[in-house]
Amino acid sequence: MTYVDGFVVAVLTKDRETYTKHAEAAAVVFKENGALNVVECWGDDVPEGKLTSFPMAVKRKDDETVVFSWVVWPSRQVRDKGMEAVMADPRLQPDTNPMPFDGKRMIYGGFEVIVDA
Repeated sequence: MTYVDGFVVAVLTKDRETYTKHAEAAAVVFKENGALNVVECWGDDVPEGKLTSFPMAVKRKDDETVVFSWVVWPSRQVRDKGMEAVMADPRLQPDTNPMPFDGKRMIYGGFEVIVDA
């Protein structure tokens, strides 16, 4: 069964194009290292919650938009090896391709797929 890494970040709304270019470059590296699919979604209908929500989780500011992303891998083993290579790839280092968001507010995790309908 496949394995999925999920990410939620807050990006300055004015930096949508910058984020898109960053994500496109990262997608190439992820796929070169075994990812089957990389999906980046720009928030369009992401309401504030009363108890919890995507905006609250990433401490979204008024001038930011929530971005929801995921990477699909063939297995956890491929993901572990691939993610190690992705993190070491010089094309994704902060000096060559800086993250256009505050990484301290990113939420992420790896998930075993249990239903894929």
